Amino acid sequence: MLEIRELEAGYGKKQVLFGLSMDVHEGEIVALIGPNGAGKSTVLKTVCGLIPAWKGEIRFKGSHINGAKPAQNVARGIAFAPQGSRVFHDLTVMENLEIGGFQLPHKVMRVRIEHVLESFPALKERTRQDAGRLSGGEQQMLALARALIPEPKILMLDEPSLGLSPNLVRSVFEKIIEINRENGVSVLIVEQKVREVLDICNRVYSLKLGKVVFEGVPDTLKQDKAKLKQLFL
Repeated sequence: MLEIRELEAGYGKKQVLFGLSMDVHEGEIVALIGPNGAGKSTVLKTVCGLIPAWKGEIRFKGSHINGAKPAQNVARGIAFAPQGSRVFHDLTVMENLEIGGFQLPHKVMRVRIEHVLESFPALKERTRQDAGRLSGGEQQMLALARALIPEPKILMLDEPSLGLSPNLVRSVFEKIIEINRENGVSVLIVEQKVREVLDICNRVYSLKLGKVVFEGVPDTLKQDKAKLKQLFL
């Protein structure tokens, strides 16, 4: 579904990614792990079109998408939930969801929102509430729900556990598994909660200094603590 080959990218004159290659197959959950500054978030931003690829190739469902704008990639089926501020605090839950469907005809957007809310009953009861009054876990659920409005084929998540308690992390990860299995959405997830993300992913890539230093199945790392530690040194 997603193919990245020999990708180079960065910010200004600072190169962050150096010849990175990776794949996400249909129906997979793929984790990107590694130390801070490894280039994990840069991969997601480059794929969705927020920053340009300097060299290399990005293909989605067989189509070359280098240089495509974020809105074009959303229309193709690529959704991105960035790290940090997850929702528009001064807007209601419903208004946040409507932003997720800004490219859709109004009637289609309404149907999509109603469909998504069936999977998020806590949000369905609070559509008129300001998003800033939701708990951290509820805000993350809203970010996930908003990303699903365009019915993406792949969902890219940048540290969805950031700032959440262990119980809320568990709830968010359970929802990611549900989205993957019930909606058939492929997931590419950047995550610092390594042990937790290894429990839900099908394959894992570890980055260091903008390069892939490990590619494999999660059990390999779960059974080799020394190897896992080495990847973060």
